[in-house]
Parts: sequence; C-alpha cells; structure tokens
Amino acid sequence: MTQAKSFYLSKHDVVEAYKRVRANKGGAGVDEESLVAFELDLKNNLYKLWNRLSSGSYMPPAVKRVEIGKPDGSARKLGIPTVADRVAQMVVKLHIEPELEKHFHPDSYGYRPGRSAHQALLKAKDRCFKRAWVLDMDIKGFFDSIDHHLLMKAVRRHVKEPWHLLYIQRWLEAPIRHPDGRFEVPKRGVPQGGVISPLLSNLFLHYVFDVWVERHWGGIQFERYADDIVCHCASEREVNRLRACLEQRFVDCGLQLHPKKTKIVYCKGGYQTGNYPNVTFDFLGYTFRPRWIQTRDGRQGLYFMAAISAVNAKKLRSAINSWPWRYWRHKDLAVIQEYSRSRLQAWLNYYGLFGKSIIRNVLFHFDKRLSRWAKAKFKKLSSIIQAARRIVSMRHRYPHAFPHWRNC
Repeated sequence: MTQAKSFYLSKHDVVEAYKRVRANKGGAGVDEESLVAFELDLKNNLYKLWNRLSSGSYMPPAVKRVEIGKPDGSARKLGIPTVADRVAQMVVKLHIEPELEKHFHPDSYGYRPGRSAHQALLKAKDRCFKRAWVLDMDIKGFFDSIDHHLLMKAVRRHVKEPWHLLYIQRWLEAPIRHPDGRFEVPKRGVPQGGVISPLLSNLFLHYVFDVWVERHWGGIQFERYADDIVCHCASEREVNRLRACLEQRFVDCGLQLHPKKTKIVYCKGGYQTGNYPNVTFDFLGYTFRPRWIQTRDGRQGLYFMAAISAVNAKKLRSAINSWPWRYWRHKDLAVIQEYSRSRLQAWLNYYGLFGKSIIRNVLFHFDKRLSRWAKAKFKKLSSIIQAARRIVSMRHRYPHAFPHWRNC
C-alpha cells in the first residue's frame, strides 16, 4: 500500500519546473553539481525531489555565495542555489505567481511575465516629457535588507497552501556558504540569484512602495523595475516632499534609500537646464539627459532624451576586447560572424530603443578590433589605416555581415 503524501504535488509540475530551470541555465551550487551532471540521473533526481517536496521533508541546502565586482568598486552578492533547489523553487513559483500577478501594480515591470525593461523605458520617456521633475531612487543593499517578518506577512496575504508557506520560510532561512567556507544563517534578505527571489522581492516592494504611493500620493507616476525606481512629479516642492516621505517609509520597512545615489532631477530640455544641479539620471542601462539634436523637420534644439549610458557603453567595449581575437587571427571571417552576430544583435536590440546612432557608434569599437584582426591576418595590409579601409569597404559591400552595419 502506497503511503499517502502530506501535500498534493503533481509529478508533472516538477518536470515542467525542471524544463524552465534548464532553459535558464545557471551554474552549480554548493554541491558543485552542474545541470549536465544532474541530467545524468534525471529521472531518479526528479523523483526524489518530488517525493521530498510532497512529503514535507525537503530541506533546502545552503546557498553558494558569489561576489561580482561592480563599476564603483563594490561587490554584488549573489546566492546560487543547487540545481535541485532551483527546480524546487520553480515548482513553488509556478504555483503562486499567477495569483500574485493579479495584484501587482501596472507600473511594476521587473521579472514579470509579459513585461519588459523596454516597456518601462518607453513609459519613463513619455512621462519625462509631461512632468518636469524626477526622483531617481536607489535602495541601498535591497536584496540583503528585506525584512523576513514583513515579507512573510505579505506572502500569507495571498499564499494559502501550507506547503508553499513552509518552503518559502525554509528558503528564507537557508544558510549561506561564503567563499572562505564559513556558513551564515541569514536574519534578513533573499538570495539574489534564487529562482523565487525576484517574485518575493517584487511582492515586498509592492506593499512597501507601490501600494503605499498609490494610497498616499495618488497623483505621482512611477516606473519600477525590481528595486530600480523612477518617480515623476509636477513641481520641485512636490518632489522634495515625496523624497522626505519615502525616506521615512523605507526606514519604517527596514530599508534605506542610498543618500548619494538617490537624487532629484530636472528633466526638461531647453537652455534653462543650466540652472539646476541635476539634469541627468540612469535607468535600466540608459542615461536620460538633455541632448542637442536635430528633429526630422530640420529644427535643432536641446531635448531631454535617452541613450545607452557611459557605464554600459564601457562594458560593451570591454566585452568586445575580451573576445578571442588572437585565436581568430588564423580563422576566416565566418568564425567571427558565428561568434559575434547574436551578441551584437542583442546589444543593438536592447540599446537601440533610443539613440540608435549612439549605440552604433559604441559598436564601432567592434569595427576597430576587426581592423586590427585584418591587419594581423593579411600581411599585405601594412598599416592599421589600410586595414580600416578594408573593413569600411567590406561594410559597404556586405551590409548584412554584422547587425550594426545595416543602414549605415
């Protein structure tokens, strides 16, 4: 006689969760088991996971701490769960996400099905034209600062299944293994890198920020992508009052607005921008600022527009420099095309929403590296200028060879 399980959980749900995790890829956790290794005994691994989840005996293993350097010299702290734990988290996420989606704010865009960074950017651009003041917010150490008690209070408001609540609580309390081997039991925060973490953090900020702003500041418009938030105000007085109130609101909820990175920005074009200390802000990899441009009807002026930020432009150039150019000296152009086309196209797609000419200028760095490749490969090219001319000629003859060559 088969023993009854404590919780009902379909095996199909576990298989579907595994397919999602596999599509997202990702590295190994503390057990150093990769996706490839997990798949060597896939059927048995998924059965064991289903059995433990449905019996209530599943205990999440420790999360692997990985630190990624940031441009300002600080480190982004990631928490990498094991492959099996990522599948378990995906099971619960797939169960609770449809219910939470019913309640999320329409101006919340991050990590939500059917929503994108481009939607948030387009909305921000539209509202910058209509309202002269922006509060550009940065939450200091957001993922590491989330209050577990307040988060579970929000979770219990919408999640009713006992086994969902049980495992969410266990994931919050799962120990962290640091690079030096020591273990830490977290008192606050969610692992930035966990499958369910973006959903939980969205729910937390839904009540800390979205609902609170709508209730107390109904006239304020905003775009929120996870913890990246931009608010639009009609006057300088209004934006200063909003900042003061939000600083206190975040403190009350265990968070802190970064005192240096949170700023008030005047976001109108024209010559009067020189009268204000801050006329630029970054949002989702783009810099919004006054730019001297010529419109389609020939008029020139200073307009508040967006284009790829200097920080992200530098990242793209560094990425191009890191490609295996020395190895390619002995290869044909087709090898470079196969490696670079999808990457160049992805950058062009994302950063070409606004300022297409600027992202094309950034990707011109690829052409310069290609010129150096041509000089190293073809000995008859005696100078870098000759090599650059060869690449320019190729760009005119084969405009579809690389994505950013089209329509140049």
